[in-house]
Amino acid sequence: MKPLLQLALDHTSLASALQDVEKLHHHVDIIEAGTILCLSEGLHAVRELRARCPEKIVVADWKVADAGETLAQQAMTAGANWMTVICAAPLATVEKALSVAKQHQGDIQIELFGNWTFDDARAWYKAGIRQAIYHRGRDAQASGQTWSETDLNRMKTLSDIGLELSITGGITPDDLHLFRDIAVRAFIAGRALVENPNPPAVASAFHQQIQTIWGSK
Repeated sequence: MKPLLQLALDHTSLASALQDVEKLHHHVDIIEAGTILCLSEGLHAVRELRARCPEKIVVADWKVADAGETLAQQAMTAGANWMTVICAAPLATVEKALSVAKQHQGDIQIELFGNWTFDDARAWYKAGIRQAIYHRGRDAQASGQTWSETDLNRMKTLSDIGLELSITGGITPDDLHLFRDIAVRAFIAGRALVENPNPPAVASAFHQQIQTIWGSK
């Protein structure tokens, strides 16, 4: 399966986020209500994205650390297909969130931040998790951190465990070849899309690269 293209909306206002959705929703596969947007606008952001984009996968990027059952119920009822749980969350939180998500034909993504181990990844997989998010955070990007061989090796090990990865952190179309041997579910782009003078053209470049690299797989 070819990787999908995900639009990350980390705006501080829903109005500005919806302006970018209007430009790009025909050119992406997944719409993400980013953490910043959700903290600023609450569940209304998820509901509005679902209403505006009924045919798209909608992600509630909440990075849940506790109350997995309650928060998954809120996210899925508001219209999210997927919700993120932070890797530091107890396994019980992951399991309860996943159970609720599956009741709504949805899914849970583990957000890989800070300290986590491959034993953690195996425990998530055993619990039923099949998706994780691997990225450079905003602060790491700002400090000049690039994708390293260590990153790629860790991603390959996660793929071998059975997890499909959504990859983010300043991703551009020129980066995609780095990940050809990884089990990629999606490439997540925010600023690379919305800050460009011609966002649909950038989305098209992503899709062209995906087709070139994964089209025959």
